[in-house]
Amino acid sequence: MNERRLGVLFSSGKDSAYAAHLMRRKGYELSCLITVKSRNPCSYMFHTPGIDLVPLQAESMNLPLLEVESEGVKEAELDDLERVMEEAVERHRISGVVTGAIASLYQESRIERVCSKLGLHAFSPLWQKDQEDVMRSLIRDGFVFILTSVAAEGLDASWLGREITERDVERLVELRRSHGINVAGEGGEFESLILNSPLFTRKIEIERFEIEKIDEETARITVLDARLKR
Repeated sequence: MNERRLGVLFSSGKDSAYAAHLMRRKGYELSCLITVKSRNPCSYMFHTPGIDLVPLQAESMNLPLLEVESEGVKEAELDDLERVMEEAVERHRISGVVTGAIASLYQESRIERVCSKLGLHAFSPLWQKDQEDVMRSLIRDGFVFILTSVAAEGLDASWLGREITERDVERLVELRRSHGINVAGEGGEFESLILNSPLFTRKIEIERFEIEKIDEETARITVLDARLKR
């Protein structure tokens, strides 16, 4: 087993993509994407908005994708994660996995537990990093992303479906001061979707999406049509 072959626990969002980028920059080989598609939008473990775009992202990254569906039942969903990680070991001979965990001890400890059971190394290069620094580094390093959901005081539907800029990061920093939000969305304030990055060969273009407004501070989008840029 090659000690530098890694699977990426990939959610379609900024953190898992950025973590993968950082590990590749350190000389590790990204061998596959591993995605758990939870039917529970309130899953304790797994990001759900934008998850249907992962196959396009995998195609742009020229990486094989291993997917498993989960009912998203607390704790039981770890069995689904373990099953797909075992498949990654068998098919792609990975020795470890990359996660985008920043501050969630719940997620980090459970991923570590599954990795330990399978004899895999867990790499979380964003763990305990300053969230403002992470957001600024994402944009500086060429990551293009949108928000797919918002759920916090100070945010609204106007944040959805548009590319996030440095000015938006400044606004999030201001909201941290005034409303106490997590700048990188670690408290569930928002979810993201990566459209382009140094890992991609082609940018994802969203042709159509619809916004569902739940209340003044809670909304999400559903992508209706997307493709890789020619």
